[in-house]
Amino acid sequence: MSTATPTRSAEWLDAWDPEDPVGWDHRLAWRTLWVTTFCLTLAFAAWFLPSAIIPKLNPLGYSFTTTQLYWMAAMPGLSAGLFRLVWMVLPPILGTRRMVTLTTLLLVFSTLGWGVRVQEPTAPYWELMVLAFLAGIGGGAFSGFMPSTSYFFPRAKQGTALGLQAGLGNFGVSLVQLSTPYLIAFSGLAVFGGSQVLTVPGKPGKEVWFQNAAFVWIPLMLVGAALAWTLLRSVPVTANIRQQFDIFGNQDTWWMTLLYIMTFGTFSGLAAQFGLLMANLYGTGNADIVSGTGASATVLVQGYAVPDPVAFVFLGPLVGAGARVLFSPLTDRTGGARWTLVSGIGLVGSIAWTIPALTPDLSSAASLDADFHQFLWGMLAIFFFAGIGNASTFKQMPMIFERRQAGGVIGWTAAIAAFGPFFFGVGITIIGATAFYSVGIAWALMCVAITWWRYARPDAPRSS
Repeated sequence: MSTATPTRSAEWLDAWDPEDPVGWDHRLAWRTLWVTTFCLTLAFAAWFLPSAIIPKLNPLGYSFTTTQLYWMAAMPGLSAGLFRLVWMVLPPILGTRRMVTLTTLLLVFSTLGWGVRVQEPTAPYWELMVLAFLAGIGGGAFSGFMPSTSYFFPRAKQGTALGLQAGLGNFGVSLVQLSTPYLIAFSGLAVFGGSQVLTVPGKPGKEVWFQNAAFVWIPLMLVGAALAWTLLRSVPVTANIRQQFDIFGNQDTWWMTLLYIMTFGTFSGLAAQFGLLMANLYGTGNADIVSGTGASATVLVQGYAVPDPVAFVFLGPLVGAGARVLFSPLTDRTGGARWTLVSGIGLVGSIAWTIPALTPDLSSAASLDADFHQFLWGMLAIFFFAGIGNASTFKQMPMIFERRQAGGVIGWTAAIAAFGPFFFGVGITIIGATAFYSVGIAWALMCVAITWWRYARPDAPRSS
């Protein structure tokens, strides 16, 4: 028996070498993957819960401006990026077991706060901004969970393992956005608090229980924390904070950061802003389409059916997360660089296709409908190609760096890309959607060039 065989009785394994086929305990590795993935899915649900609630704050009785709502939706992205800078150094210090358990418990605070404050339109703007900031803990978890899971798998399987964990974790975005309309309509779940009235343009008010959208996740978070504490162990990968910063002396850290901003920055940024963008271009947020609010609202374009963002907003994250899961095994077979190249080229094309639809043609219902469908399909294509790149970049990093550094680089790149929701919100607010999407094309073109030059061409310096 290899000396790398883990000792199961302690929190920290005595030794662990996933490259040793004799000593590698695949059962422990896969158990770690599934438990951590369950908790990561809940973390993403907590992170993007504000994106499901914020577009409905005004219909629930608040009176925030469009700019205030964009900033609120952007705040979880800002805080997630900051929290990821902390979480990226935690795996060697806390270990997988303690880190996953404590992080999952922390998710309860912002989730509980949204459930309480959405019941009546009395919370001041600053308080909701604080809750949006705390929701970013769910995004911060990614930079700790993913590196710690990478310690458990050999390089040949890391593309699949990390793709599954990240992809299924990303499903938490769609899960919270898709389930919200159904949860809020079910009075039987409203154990705490009363009902609210949701005003929909041109229709009578609708009785809802919006606290359900938050409270339903709290028991699952407690279960996840209990599973993590009971079933997980920690790999003895030791490094203090100063030692972990050696990744910044490697130029590939910076190249991979740029690539992951293109992929996950796009995914997370659009996932947070999709609903607001749709409402402000084609829905109730566009004063040239809908005049007034509530039952007295008037649709100004005759014959146009105003889309409800709630019916569509989950589709983008669902497509992106699905692409990440499906393409991860392919990256193990063929390498990640060529798929990153496909991702970049696809993003250039899909963003260019979407840009004309960012300026709706209001001349008729038919033209407005056509533009809306171009916008919707263009956005889904962007999510799809971003998902492919999310899978391929996480295959590249374990191939480029040694194990500890690979974990650190995964955490660092994820931290920077998590600012996506913040920069998307700020960019759209300041320079407008069309100009911001044009910047996205330029960024993707730059990343295509980097990928080809550094990683994908036949004589690339770091083929991956």
